[in-house]
Amino acid sequence: MTIRSVIMGCGGYLPEKIVNNQELSAKLETTDEWIQQRTGIKQRHIVAKGEKTSDMAIKAAKIAMQKANITAADIDLIILATTTPDRTFPATAVTIQAQLGVEQGFAFDIQAVCSGFIYALAMADNFIRLQQAKCALVIGAEIFSSLLDWQDRSTCVLFGDGAGAVVLKGRENGHQRDERGILSTHLFADGRYEEMLFVDGGPGSTGSIGKVKMVGKEVFKHAVQKMEQAVRTGLEYHKLSIEDLDWLVPHQANRRIIEAVGERLKLPIEKVIITVDLHANTSAASIPLALAEATADGRIKKGDLVMLEALGGGFTWGSVLIRW
Repeated sequence: MTIRSVIMGCGGYLPEKIVNNQELSAKLETTDEWIQQRTGIKQRHIVAKGEKTSDMAIKAAKIAMQKANITAADIDLIILATTTPDRTFPATAVTIQAQLGVEQGFAFDIQAVCSGFIYALAMADNFIRLQQAKCALVIGAEIFSSLLDWQDRSTCVLFGDGAGAVVLKGRENGHQRDERGILSTHLFADGRYEEMLFVDGGPGSTGSIGKVKMVGKEVFKHAVQKMEQAVRTGLEYHKLSIEDLDWLVPHQANRRIIEAVGERLKLPIEKVIITVDLHANTSAASIPLALAEATADGRIKKGDLVMLEALGGGFTWGSVLIRW
């Protein structure tokens, strides 16, 4: 027998304020048609004044905990994937730990930008498999609007704010791939590409927050190639084919990227969870937000074979294959 990490519950939170494309076009040299044609995005959610990353994360976490039927006493690991922590230190995860009333275990943040949730899920899975944790809360939460130059139409139309969370619990399982839980995780990085997508500031360099800078065409090309690679790596590891997949849950960066990956994989668009039209790119929050939506409406159900994949600045990328 072996320990496998099973996702017991998902939760998502989006700020109340919605900014649609028409509002942006009143301030920028752009149009709703231009944004939708190039990105598939219709709107994005933006935090209220004073609303913090931890506030959103806690709201998403509470929903996930309710769905999983657990309390604070059950959690012994919290990992927060974020590019926008409340403070430089301490880790925002410990703020979340305290406010949820979790008095045991350990908590930390991880930063891999849009791949952050994939990285965090892989780490939580490893801790559970090694029996160093029994019940993990894994969260992606971002206030990406704080990193944007709102006069730069090449970046500001792409992003939004939000948080998503999942609860993982360890269960004794056999080695059969049709048993529930995370089957495998596959992580990658290549720092040679960091200048293609980055923030031009930081406490260890400029002493400022900085703003997002992106070489859009190059990011598009690498995102499609590397996310396809991550999906194929996960499937090949288990001697599975694209036809075996029930659902692909990609990072919600851009609908054209999502569609291009699906075409290269020869995966029908009906098997792809897409939320980018209403959420925009919420970075590390995008995949758990998509999971929360697709489990709540019944699309993803017990027994489904689900692949998660993402690429983020760095570049970092990876995939997670799950028997739901």
